[in-house]
Amino acid sequence: MAEEITVKEIDEVVVRFSGDSGDGMQLAGNMFSNISATEGNDISTFPDYPADIRAPQGSLTGVSGFQVHIGSGKVYTPGDKCDVLVAMNPAALKTQYKFCKPQSVIIIDTDSFTKRDLEKAQFQLENPFSELGIKNEVVEASITTMCKECLKDSGLDNKSILRTKNMFALGLVCWLFQRDVKVGEKILREKFAKKPEIAEANVQVLYAGYQFGANTHASVSMSYRVPSKNQKAHGRYMDINGNKATSYGLIAAAEKAGLQLYLGSYPITPATDILHELAKHKSLGVKTVQCEDEIAGCASAVGAAFAGALAVTTTSGPGICLKSEAMNLAVITELPLVIVDVQRGGPSTGLPTKSEQTDLLQALYGRNGESPMPVIAASSPTDCFDAAFTACKIALEHMTPVVLLTDAYIANGSAAWKLPDLNEYPSINPPYVTPEMASYWTPFLRNYETGVRYWAKPGTEGFMHR
Repeated sequence: MAEEITVKEIDEVVVRFSGDSGDGMQLAGNMFSNISATEGNDISTFPDYPADIRAPQGSLTGVSGFQVHIGSGKVYTPGDKCDVLVAMNPAALKTQYKFCKPQSVIIIDTDSFTKRDLEKAQFQLENPFSELGIKNEVVEASITTMCKECLKDSGLDNKSILRTKNMFALGLVCWLFQRDVKVGEKILREKFAKKPEIAEANVQVLYAGYQFGANTHASVSMSYRVPSKNQKAHGRYMDINGNKATSYGLIAAAEKAGLQLYLGSYPITPATDILHELAKHKSLGVKTVQCEDEIAGCASAVGAAFAGALAVTTTSGPGICLKSEAMNLAVITELPLVIVDVQRGGPSTGLPTKSEQTDLLQALYGRNGESPMPVIAASSPTDCFDAAFTACKIALEHMTPVVLLTDAYIANGSAAWKLPDLNEYPSINPPYVTPEMASYWTPFLRNYETGVRYWAKPGTEGFMHR
């Protein structure tokens, strides 16, 4: 029987999963995050995917990564350097090694380190570790071979079997950090509920990865445990990214204001997920329109605001340039409009999948006539809910467009979020006209205390066009 391995308690750890875009690193990272959150750890994650639509397999530009920071106490960022790097091929090792600490553990799939794979990753030597000067502890596992052996009687084709490699890596990482692999099994069975044969195959490989670590001790001197010391408030929690939290904040504000939510948008990375999420909620009265361009998206939202809806448009840096004239139309007509700018890197069309906070001056001053506009910035994925709710409240109660700034880092990153009680959130009271104003109302009649104009929605009795 193998000698018992030492288990060391640590306060926090950063794990980075990396491989080809089709290797399922995002799923493995998400599952490890959820497993850790279930055990009471605080988490913060960040997916790092390539800008290429589909780079050649094994190429340096096609590497997809997912980093998760788990801690016994409060965690605020996904971390800079990782304690464990999973590199499923040479390209992943070459591009992701820069994120390793000197004491990091590196896990590789030796079956993916053939001469051809090394050439694709532009290695000159047969030993990539000596070429990169790597002196870290390396766990070498023939993951592809073991997946094939594990599923040889499953009836699945070779392509489907190779798709389970990410689960073997996840199982091995779960063993390394004493995670409850049964939670991973539950997640897989729920995810593939309509494909039980795929669920069963992934579950088998997940356990195989865990047992490989347990039976061989995975060539490491010890495993680790991150205990939960964080006294979280009681309630229901979910793993949420910034774009989804923004969507929920907009829905919650519409509910509080008693208005229909309208989104006029044009797809643009990394803001498109808000359009995708809101499109799922027609049952809550949400209306989404994918317009032909950014200008139409914003202009349609201005029209929806005039019609009495809570109007929103979403975009990223290049789209803000195109929307600026319609945004100014909302300023001069004093209509409530929320413009969500999920910032990305670079000028012009920039770097779609990379994060940069470069639109602040444009959001503040990027319009003719020096037109003023409130600007709110979210600080974290979970803060996006409150930031979106606040942006809507300001827009509706002050009859003004409001810019909500997030960025790719916040929008795609995730954290454990306590489902809020909407009864604890403030009411939203738009400055509607009152019946006694009918005889003297004009479109820009103002409340002299607040300076806000009164809002007569089209069709309001007594205030219709005459």
